[in-house]
Amino acid sequence: MNERTLPVFPGHTDTFRQLHELGAHSLLAVPLLARGKALGAAAFYRTKPAPPFSPDDVTLALDIASRAAVFLDNARLYTREHDTAVTLQRSLLPHRLTTRPGIETDHCYRPASDADEVGGDWYDVVAMPAGRTALIVGDVMGHGITAAAAMGQLRSTMRAFARLALPPEQVLRQLDSTLADIPATTLATCVYAVCDPAAGSCSITLAGHLPPVVVHPDGRAELLSLPAGVPLGVGGVDFVPTDLPLPPGTLLALYTDGLVETRDADLDERLNQLCDVLSDSSALQLDGLSRKVVDLLAPAPDDDVALLLVRIGRRE
Repeated sequence: MNERTLPVFPGHTDTFRQLHELGAHSLLAVPLLARGKALGAAAFYRTKPAPPFSPDDVTLALDIASRAAVFLDNARLYTREHDTAVTLQRSLLPHRLTTRPGIETDHCYRPASDADEVGGDWYDVVAMPAGRTALIVGDVMGHGITAAAAMGQLRSTMRAFARLALPPEQVLRQLDSTLADIPATTLATCVYAVCDPAAGSCSITLAGHLPPVVVHPDGRAELLSLPAGVPLGVGGVDFVPTDLPLPPGTLLALYTDGLVETRDADLDERLNQLCDVLSDSSALQLDGLSRKVVDLLAPAPDDDVALLLVRIGRRE
């Protein structure tokens, strides 16, 4: 390497001169090319007593650079798809929940950590006739843009059926049929609750989803024992609604499995933790409570998290 070769690399003269001053005597600058795009360059240099690069070294450097470029490009494409899926997911979720008489709501959605693909979790609050309110939390199985797009279709369909005030089992049956028309989507789980605060009652139907947690006015929290049903997309199985009394002051928590499922803990143990956290927090103001619960249980989740909290009767 000498002064006559430095101008071959415009803009890097000072860098190469510094390498020369450090004793570098042989340099290879190999472009990182992948799918017809230049992603950068890999530089190799030698100092004494190592000999200059040989033709075999050049071949090896080209091979290393070619493989590295493919890895970098795959990472770039994955990051772009992940960001696109997160943007799509957020755009399809409600930006503001419907304000309904007789109930308070609070929600939190948290996408999976950067190491995982975004899923198809959603939540919703839909106004129904006669002062009733539909509460919905669901999860499309799968990840990426396909799951996020399917989630948007299911959410829109469910809102339409809920506004028609169809019985819960019919809503889920229609959603089950809708899922069959969505390409590349197999299954989804859902909890669908119709709350009537004036009557102090709620009808809850599960489609293969984890049951809600109810926190009674005295602060006692319990996991509801309900017919689990089957995921949407299975077909041929009836969905069974369960009517429950929900007196004023009751807190209802609907959530997706990302809140409680982890790779290193038992599910029952995590569900007990959720009940404990909600019981300890039941006396707090609802605004912001869902985020606090998610921060405690799933600060960096392996899967998407959706949590919808509903308190019957407004807090004075």
